[in-house]
Amino acid sequence: MTVQERKLKPQETENSSAAAPGLTGGPPLTETGGVLTIDLEAIAANWRALADHVEPAECAAVVKADAYGCGLREVAAALAATGCETFFVAHLHEARIVREIAPDATIYVLNGIPPDGAPQFAAVRARPVIGSMPELLEWDAFCSVNNWTGGAALHFDTGMNRLGVPVDEAPALSSRMKMPKHGISLLMSHLACADAPDHPLNTRQVQIFRELRMMFRGVPASLANSSGIFLGPATHCEIVRPGAALYGINPTPAEANPMRQVVNLKGRIVQVRQVPRGGSVGYSATWTATHETRVAIVSVGYGDGHLRAGAALSGEQPVAIIAGKRCPVIGRISMDLLALDVSGVPEKSVRRGDFATLLGDGIEVDELARFGDLIGYEVLTSLGRRHHRVWKPLAKQG
Repeated sequence: MTVQERKLKPQETENSSAAAPGLTGGPPLTETGGVLTIDLEAIAANWRALADHVEPAECAAVVKADAYGCGLREVAAALAATGCETFFVAHLHEARIVREIAPDATIYVLNGIPPDGAPQFAAVRARPVIGSMPELLEWDAFCSVNNWTGGAALHFDTGMNRLGVPVDEAPALSSRMKMPKHGISLLMSHLACADAPDHPLNTRQVQIFRELRMMFRGVPASLANSSGIFLGPATHCEIVRPGAALYGINPTPAEANPMRQVVNLKGRIVQVRQVPRGGSVGYSATWTATHETRVAIVSVGYGDGHLRAGAALSGEQPVAIIAGKRCPVIGRISMDLLALDVSGVPEKSVRRGDFATLLGDGIEVDELARFGDLIGYEVLTSLGRRHHRVWKPLAKQG
């Protein structure tokens, strides 16, 4: 079933200012407190920009964790239509969804093969990323018995110390390259500190991976994630695999974000009230009004992924935007609600039923992450499923 075959409906016309026209999912607009809009054209534009940057290397796409919270089916369909031919996911279930959307795509499963799981990979035509000798032995046995030639990636640990075959086992494994059907379609490793360009581990990992490529001549290789792409051509190899950058997270944190913003989140204002001087707002009374304050209550909270870690840890003041003005979040964020100081917004511009922008319109995902002492990845993948979701479609090519 492709994304076009799913029962997705045009955006409701009610409260059209809250979200742009497009495919929709999740609860109806009038039955929930937040509207999450995902700009598929921005994702496609980010992919095209990265593909141009690394040419002649191939640009794949990492779409794990529901495409970083942006909708796996919708994002995979948009990227496939844009020209992406290779996808990386974390689990086989995600690979099944991508296979439905992109029947001819190459799909790698990063978290490898669970015990006795090889037949399921073959059924989906997904390629496991093998990161240990037990996995490799199991995969080899399956391929030998079933004459399976679907391919697999071989992942070496060059310094992350997470997944991956130890580098000192590479010489013994490289002898298999002499076999006509060695079954390795990709050589991989993962950069640990790519978002810190001057970190010495980057140079060490690039050098180790260069030596591995010499041992596995003729096998396409992949090292660069989103930030790794911007470390230079030495990391590009034959294929790069961006994830975060596709969704608007800055892959170059020390510089301006080269990517387009993808996600916009608006929360419905359910009440506007006056808090007298000396009155507190929220649990534990952590905020007290120093003067009479007009407060808007927004029906989004940590149950929707708008986490409460907040300014107490980060030192930054969380904000939302109403009528073009930044309004501070006050008091503790609760499960379903948060409070904004809207004293500086004209009364006619903030009323029950209006929407406050919590992400987008000048608030980038990395800024929202800093408010909660988080990273952009956590923000996007935590936004939850209680929001009404809108996918703005790809631009028409003409």
